[in-house]
Amino acid sequence: MIFYVLSVFLLGMIVPYNSPELAFANKQGSKASASPFVVAISLAGIKALPGILNGCILLFVFSAANSDLYIASRTIYGLASQGKAPRILAHTDARGVPIFSLGLSALFCLLAFMNVSSSSKVVFGYFVNLVTIFGLLTWISILVTHIFFVKARKAQGISDDAMPYTAPLGIYGSYVALFFCCLIAVTKNFNVFTKGDYGNFDYKNFITGYLGIPLYLAMILGYKYWHNTKRIRPEMADMYGGKAEIDREEEEFLAQQAMMQKNKKAGWFYRTFVGWLF
Repeated sequence: MIFYVLSVFLLGMIVPYNSPELAFANKQGSKASASPFVVAISLAGIKALPGILNGCILLFVFSAANSDLYIASRTIYGLASQGKAPRILAHTDARGVPIFSLGLSALFCLLAFMNVSSSSKVVFGYFVNLVTIFGLLTWISILVTHIFFVKARKAQGISDDAMPYTAPLGIYGSYVALFFCCLIAVTKNFNVFTKGDYGNFDYKNFITGYLGIPLYLAMILGYKYWHNTKRIRPEMADMYGGKAEIDREEEEFLAQQAMMQKNKKAGWFYRTFVGWLF
């Protein structure tokens, strides 16, 4: 994050506000040539570097997509394992990969092809709005969970020393992060209230930009109503349920790592030239 902020600051110092190259980049939409880093390097007169940087951007995007596929497929697998999604999505191959969950997740990657058409690009932008707000709401859920977890741990006398890892800023860091996530979720689409393509109120982007919030609240409240769940007090929270299963999985993982250490030559090419990319 610090590197990113410094990079943006340096770009502001290098690229003039009225640069024709910058104006050209702004018109490129989501293409690699829209990168202000490419503009800065071009202005510096380094001929080969813009192409290298574009290649790096493609590599970073590929890495992010690979990570997101992993997260999406394992999330669907987890839901299916708990009976909250079709059981077929919990099926795994011999390597333990949830192939049907992975295939379902990969289908959504095809939506990216909507970006090649000017008319479809608008619809793709609506999808981006929805995904962005749901991403923020996911982090809000994580932060709220961490806050209540810390409260329950303190109420039951479980010290920091008993934990394999604790957040550096503790519960206060989660409160600060939660405040900013809520603030961003509410204000990230403020431009819909200004004059744009649809007049003084961009109702289309307003719907896609804020639809996730009422859906998020409706699903939480609907689940609580349907299952008649009650709020659990911190001192009554179950802090040890499922721990034995997690400990067993950790032991299996450590045993697998030990076996890999004994056979370092296996997969040498992947570990040396491919694995580090992801």
